[in-house]
Amino acid sequence: MATATSELMTAGAIAKALAVPDAKVKKAIQDLGIKPTAKKGVCNYYAKDTMTRVKASLK
Repeated sequence: MATATSELMTAGAIAKALAVPDAKVKKAIQDLGIKPTAKKGVCNYYAKDTMTRVKASLK
């Protein structure tokens, strides 16, 4: 499972990469209707292309 999730990012990791607050990223994901690529427990993991969609919506 480690290799499967190593290519995926949580909302917190996306926020850290974009240098924006977690709440803004989570709201953007919800507004865009993006579904998680994978779930592990309560954590949602998103594909790397999600970061570009979120970044575009934050502008």
